[in-house]
Amino acid sequence: MDYLYILREALVWTITIFWLYQIMVSLCSLVKLKDKPLKIKKDHRFMAIIPAHNEETVVVNLIESLKKQTYNKDLYDIYVIADNCTDNTAKVAKQAGAIVYERFDETKKTKGYALNWFLQQKIKENAPYDAFFVFDADNIVDKDFIKNMNKKLCQGEDVVQGYRDIKNPSDNWISSGYALFYWTMHRFYHLARYNLGLSPLLNGTGFMVRFDVIKPQGWDTVTLTEDIEFSLKRIIAGKKLGWATDAICYDEQPTGFKQSWSQRSRWTVGHIQCIKEYAKPLAQATKQNKTMMNFDGLLYIVGSIPMFVITLILLATNFLMYAGNGMTETELVINILRYLIPTFLLPIGTALIVMLLDRRPIKPMVKGLLCYPLFMGSWLLINFKCLFKRETTWEKINHVRDIKITDVSETSEVVEKI
Repeated sequence: MDYLYILREALVWTITIFWLYQIMVSLCSLVKLKDKPLKIKKDHRFMAIIPAHNEETVVVNLIESLKKQTYNKDLYDIYVIADNCTDNTAKVAKQAGAIVYERFDETKKTKGYALNWFLQQKIKENAPYDAFFVFDADNIVDKDFIKNMNKKLCQGEDVVQGYRDIKNPSDNWISSGYALFYWTMHRFYHLARYNLGLSPLLNGTGFMVRFDVIKPQGWDTVTLTEDIEFSLKRIIAGKKLGWATDAICYDEQPTGFKQSWSQRSRWTVGHIQCIKEYAKPLAQATKQNKTMMNFDGLLYIVGSIPMFVITLILLATNFLMYAGNGMTETELVINILRYLIPTFLLPIGTALIVMLLDRRPIKPMVKGLLCYPLFMGSWLLINFKCLFKRETTWEKINHVRDIKITDVSETSEVVEKI
């Protein structure tokens, strides 16, 4: 029983120190920093790349929003990678004004493979671009996106994540859960680290990469979360990623629980793949370079599935101690509540704080806030399931609404630009 007590105390302190660190870093999101000075003054040339698999219903809206950019229209081209499509994605994209590349490969279907296939061709062509953006086909883009990203490039940033907002935050409790999660991560993870001089992470869509960065090796990712993988490889190399709150793209989130479960399962599996591939290199980089950025990247990996497993072991030790008469029933209940209350109620308070800081309307999101514990709780179940069964099947998200950039521009309430 003494050994169980020592183990439980060690686990409690491990979890406590981890979350105290996260809280301290998150507070840095409240600091407003001066804009970085421009290293050069130039209007760069860009590629906007849209990998698309059977996205004929939404890809045109994204293309139209890109065509309406305030940036010089002669300095960017819009490319659609029609990836293993069986619908009219290629046709409607061409009609909308995009340059379309069609790809067919049944053995390599992920976005990472499609990006590498396309970019390798542009590298061989020595295409005259300074940088490229990557978007999901269901995105729509704020009119100043390219202008604001060009500024980041002029400031010397090589890889920059834009602000991934949500097209349908109040459709139902599922899309609301995604919105609250992303809004919280954007401020308390990405912005906080950017302010502190650490590194944010790429977030799947709406990001920019200087073309020279990928010329030596292409887009060489192999996991299901190619954005996280690319970010971790940059951090291991000692290179920070940038963050652009004012470069906004809007993403459509699932409203069906089955689709959401499948999508988040793939993300969890991708994180597990990244843990296997990059935990050791991150630890080695932390030891060799002795930088907070490498250490923080390592904590990101540790803070996903490993911290979840540690928490499960902590809960198990409480029950074992109770079964061995080393703990009273009251003490067991209190210890379990110490886990359940922060896990399920704290995210509501955190999300509410973020909405107040970002001046978002609360009323449309009340139901989403109340159901947020259900959304996050289901993610815990997904994590547990993926410890034993790891599904990698991609399930298409059905787009049930025709949302254009004018729709979100008229209803967006995010007025604070940090």
